[in-house]
Amino acid sequence: MSKPALTELLHAAVTAVGGTERPGQVAMAEAVAQAVEEGRHLLVQAGTGTGKSLGYLVPALAQGERVVVATATLALQRQLVERDLPRTVKALHPLLRRRPEFAMLKGRSNYLCLHRLHEGVPQEEEEGLFDPFETAAPSSKLGQDLLRLRDWSDDTETGDRDDLTPGVSDRAWGQVSVSSRECLGAAKCAYGMECFAEAARERAKVADVVITNHALLAIDAIDGAPVLPSHDVLVVDEAHELVSRVTGVATGELSPGGVHRAVRRVTKLVNEKAADQLRSAAEEFERLMELALPGRLEGELPEGLAHGLMLLRDAARTCLTALGDTKDRSVQDEDAVRKQATASIENVREVAERILETSEYDVLWYERHDRYGASIRVAPLTVSGLLREKLFDDRSVVLTSATLKLGGDFNGVGASLGLAPEGTREDADESAGPHWRGLDVGSPFDYRKQGILYVAKHLATPGREGQRTDMLDELAELVEAAGGRTLGLFSSMRAAQTAAEELRGRLDLPILLQGEETLGELIRRFADDAGTCLFGTLSLWQGVDVPGVNCQLVVMDRVPFPRPDDPLMSARQKAVQESGGNGFMAVAATHAALLMAQGAGRLVRASGDRGVVAVLDPRLERARYGSFLRASMPDFWYTTDRNQVRRSLAAIDAAAKG
Repeated sequence: MSKPALTELLHAAVTAVGGTERPGQVAMAEAVAQAVEEGRHLLVQAGTGTGKSLGYLVPALAQGERVVVATATLALQRQLVERDLPRTVKALHPLLRRRPEFAMLKGRSNYLCLHRLHEGVPQEEEEGLFDPFETAAPSSKLGQDLLRLRDWSDDTETGDRDDLTPGVSDRAWGQVSVSSRECLGAAKCAYGMECFAEAARERAKVADVVITNHALLAIDAIDGAPVLPSHDVLVVDEAHELVSRVTGVATGELSPGGVHRAVRRVTKLVNEKAADQLRSAAEEFERLMELALPGRLEGELPEGLAHGLMLLRDAARTCLTALGDTKDRSVQDEDAVRKQATASIENVREVAERILETSEYDVLWYERHDRYGASIRVAPLTVSGLLREKLFDDRSVVLTSATLKLGGDFNGVGASLGLAPEGTREDADESAGPHWRGLDVGSPFDYRKQGILYVAKHLATPGREGQRTDMLDELAELVEAAGGRTLGLFSSMRAAQTAAEELRGRLDLPILLQGEETLGELIRRFADDAGTCLFGTLSLWQGVDVPGVNCQLVVMDRVPFPRPDDPLMSARQKAVQESGGNGFMAVAATHAALLMAQGAGRLVRASGDRGVVAVLDPRLERARYGSFLRASMPDFWYTTDRNQVRRSLAAIDAAAKG
């Protein structure tokens, strides 16, 4: 495609959404068009405000090939489907002389299941949902939610959970949804012709652009049974999240609660011998979990655990055979009952078998939850090989985010995705990974004029234990100088709670704390009320978009390294070390760099924003890895002068009030 043609298309699309073309957006569109045309892969770092969604949508639509766009957040999915795509398609229609179609596709459990809604949940004891004498009057919150879901089913066109406002609890949604394994299939289901999930799949099959999420993309890659329609171009937006989302999908878990749920679902459908064998194995597994202490399991499995898992695996196999052989038709709605039971027990068998194999490519550990007790989990040591094999074959892949260039280059993110180091020669060994190009199109913001990066180098180095009195003093002084307007990003919920309690006692300013309200409500109040502060942990580092004067100070209490006892991260770090690399830099520092880049990005969200990012951890200045972390963050004006920062904050606060 010629550049004038692409420029004309981009201009039409940008005008349609009420935006302004930016140099970075044009450069991105041209690079995406070239990558698609040549069948190559592209990593694009596009800062906040670049307009990256149109930077990939326009060239992808212009090529005329089906494109799948995978995102990490619901907010971006909605922006694409409700705003960007409708306006872009309308604007490009006369220029392309065709009207591209688009559709949203998610995993089956995201859609309301009419069979579940009308026929009920097989084999589950949900007594007391409704008053037996007046079923229209629900006797519990769950009953109220189910009545609302029943009413909603008559009005919704999509059956998509995310279209239900306000939402319902996970427990309520679980009563009206099924996993892909539990689904009867359109041919067997009495409601197959009306199925919301099947309708979404059919729309996706004929669409030119399919919007999905990272989880479904991972399932499509891992399971080997395609759930996405065939496509020539894949765009992964918010690509910094992809590795963690794929890891989550590839992680297996066994807990006593999950195993006993499978027992309840299976035992009424199999012979007594098989049922007794499964009950006995489940009880033995529960006893093992009562003694489990949190932490990683390395080397050979403990003898007791191995024996317990073999009992569970063998009992699951026996029940699966019995489920296939049984001829009893006395169970009402047997197909649904059998499908759910099979899905539950098959999961138990698969995870038990995977743990027993003790592959060097898996990490195994115990977890203990205050409410749910202990469980055993297994996750891949790395997903780079999986992504290299499944993601980058036979299609062009464009990965984009505001934070892909960590420590000054793309190689860290590229390695985690299974890509060869940037600049690898064309004739290099393919085992190093697919070839690709990295492009940083910059940001429309002038970070050095709009923001300050302040490191409190005079503070004591954070330790693992104890309250940081000097940090709390510094935090209070900064917040007071800023007149509130502070987003506090903390490395743990305990640290956020301590800071909130301390500052509520010292300052006459509203301090909102994550967990005290829904996250959406807290962010809304923070955005609406000048002088308010919002403190919290991980989801705030990446999920807050508050342009304007109400967010002029972003504080990070410490460098957010993963916990030293995190089983998966420590295993990955050790593996890099043993292969001759720098495990700390490849895993811990890269993890921290990504979070700090995301956190610092909360400050400047519009061209008129001004403010300070304050890191209350002297290691960002003193430690050898500090320069790597700073190079991953926006290019703010840098200082360690505490008095200068207080004067700057006071001036910004005065300007905001004036």
